[in-house]
Amino acid sequence: MRAFKAELSKLFSLPGIWLAFLIGAFAPAVIAALDSIAEKEEIIAGVSTRLSEIGYIGLGLGVQGVIILGVLAVSSEYLTESSESGGGRQITTSLTVVSSRLRFLLAKAGAVTVISLLFCMVAILTTVSATHLILGEYTPAFEASRLIGAVCYWTLTALLAFGITVLTKNGMIPLTVLLINSSLVSFSVLLSKVTKLAFYLPDRAGLELFMFTNDRFHTPFTGGLILLAWVVAFFIAAAIVFHRRDVAS
Repeated sequence: MRAFKAELSKLFSLPGIWLAFLIGAFAPAVIAALDSIAEKEEIIAGVSTRLSEIGYIGLGLGVQGVIILGVLAVSSEYLTESSESGGGRQITTSLTVVSSRLRFLLAKAGAVTVISLLFCMVAILTTVSATHLILGEYTPAFEASRLIGAVCYWTLTALLAFGITVLTKNGMIPLTVLLINSSLVSFSVLLSKVTKLAFYLPDRAGLELFMFTNDRFHTPFTGGLILLAWVVAFFIAAAIVFHRRDVAS
């Protein structure tokens, strides 16, 4: 519990955490508002073919905040401190205080999970509010089961970013790939045009926890299990590599 509290404290002390919060809290609302404006006339006329996506698309595309969180939680440990502080790295101090590397990773993953839940709760509030502001009485009902699916998607995505960053020990690679994939160009969507195996990639399967599109391939439960399997696989691999890695290297 002490290690968990220490990791929470470290994360909240990072300047980048507030950027992650702002992106996570408000990007989904902005995306949902723009989408609602674009679809408003068709929704009022009762001819919209995307009614099931209204609001939720913001939660699907606005996941960047927790991606930054997951990457930042690990990459911040490897930043070199100033010469006044000895020029060392946080990871050395962290492992001196918490001797068990597995316990250290679990504590950090627990902190990422808790903060991801917080981010997503705020994102849901801002997204639902923005959608109601634009559509008023025409706002589709937000289903509790789908909102829970969105929470699971955000949390597992943060842990996936966390695991990948532990493996690479470099924040730029996972941050760049995951942010581009979740916003500009989805590699899994492109690959799904070529092979159905792409539907088993983590982001594509995870979205089906709450995004009910015409080309959906999995049930929400199956999609969640696939994303969870990816997270567990990356975490196990990360734990093995981290246990064997020379921290000073």
